[in-house]
Amino acid sequence: MAARYRQELRRPKRVVNIDKTKRDEKKVTKTSSSNGFYYSFLTIILLLCLFQITISAILNISKIVSYKAKIVQITKTRNAAKALNEQLQDNIKNFSNVTGLEAIARNNLKMSGEDEVLVIINKQEEEEKTEKDAVSRLMKLTKHD
Repeated sequence: MAARYRQELRRPKRVVNIDKTKRDEKKVTKTSSSNGFYYSFLTIILLLCLFQITISAILNISKIVSYKAKIVQITKTRNAAKALNEQLQDNIKNFSNVTGLEAIARNNLKMSGEDEVLVIINKQEEEEKTEKDAVSRLMKLTKHD
């Protein structure tokens, strides 16, 4: 037995720790590569979220601007409608008598009373005649030269 004991002492011992450290190193490299992939994946997800937030903010700002422009336009339209409504109410008050109704019928509707004759004078035709006269004058001037 003593000889056997001595042989075991002479024999190099197994280096179990080296294998374990190699395994630990492999695990460490495996976990570090998995951690790197995990962090890369999270970075990409966060960048996508940031991109989405930026686009949403830009779209919301553009909507706010367009809605404010619409509010201004609607306010102007409302004010114009109120002014027209007040004017029409004043017209109703002013023309509630018979003479006012006759004036409206005569001026706006081109109507006449029983004893009246309606004469319509178009100012546009006079302007066209003056333009034609100017053209004819120019034509006469060119003929004489």
